[in-house]
Amino acid sequence: MIEGLPMRFPARGLPQSVRIHEVGPRDGLQNEQTVVPVEAKAEFIRRLSAAGLRTVEATSFVRPEWVPQLADAEQLMPLLAGLPASLRLPVLVPNARGLQRALAHGCRYVAVFASATETFAKANLNRSLDESLAMFEPVVGEAAAEGLRVRGYVSMCFGDPWEGPVPLPQVVRVCRALLDMGCDELSLGDTIGVATAGHVGALLGALSEAGVPAERLAVHFHDTYGQALANTLAALQHGVATVDASAGGLGGCPYAKSATGNLATEDLVWMLQGLGIETGVDLGRLLDTSAWMAGVLGRPSPSRTVRALAGADAPRPQEADRGRRGQDSHKEQ
Repeated sequence: MIEGLPMRFPARGLPQSVRIHEVGPRDGLQNEQTVVPVEAKAEFIRRLSAAGLRTVEATSFVRPEWVPQLADAEQLMPLLAGLPASLRLPVLVPNARGLQRALAHGCRYVAVFASATETFAKANLNRSLDESLAMFEPVVGEAAAEGLRVRGYVSMCFGDPWEGPVPLPQVVRVCRALLDMGCDELSLGDTIGVATAGHVGALLGALSEAGVPAERLAVHFHDTYGQALANTLAALQHGVATVDASAGGLGGCPYAKSATGNLATEDLVWMLQGLGIETGVDLGRLLDTSAWMAGVLGRPSPSRTVRALAGADAPRPQEADRGRRGQDSHKEQ
């Protein structure tokens, strides 16, 4: 990294700070064919926390056969007990059983995963769109009664690989239903990465007209067509201040084969730093973390910023492990 870069040039009309909702340990790893050891997942989360991320989505309490990569949720959560109390560790809960498992591990932040289209609802949840919303209602209600914060993911907001274009009113209807049942926040998912900046603005405008404030929204972009950063900037211009991203650009969707990697957290932080927007993230530590995970996975990181700033100097997994443990050991007490 070159000191002083990126240069900071704040732009008008943007948030002063952005909360990055890190999804690497859950959405980033869920589509990996080789199962990552639970100890490595815990170390990944510890490193992300040490890099300054305040929200790290840890895992999903799904049936093991659905997403084998996340079958170790019960083993993972106790390994995170020593992390700072201020760190949010959301978990995905697909149904009432998943919520009970999350409650048993003391989780305080949960998420449900809805769809804006019929076809994806059936592929992902084996239910129609309306049936899936009916399934989520008691889950959200019970979570709220237990004092948990509930996020509602809405996938396929900008396009569906089977249905094609998704009408804005259809997305608005699902978002409105999730808020009405008690979700605290909604994450608008561009699951196959087909959104463009104008489309983002149009959807956020339609949601605003339906009484959904930008303060209740997050955006979740995939970079299939290289549009994730442009779409994020469009969302910021419309008042959204929570952005989902995945360290190293890891990710995909096991039920939508055209879904490629998520927006890389490093690429997002680089852009936000250049705009003078605070994130609380130490980019150097984040780069080290993604280089380390690339070593665990045995392949280069797809993040452009990781490749540009780490490059040939990226530490081998063993070297990164020694360096980070020496610097951050006090964080893990």
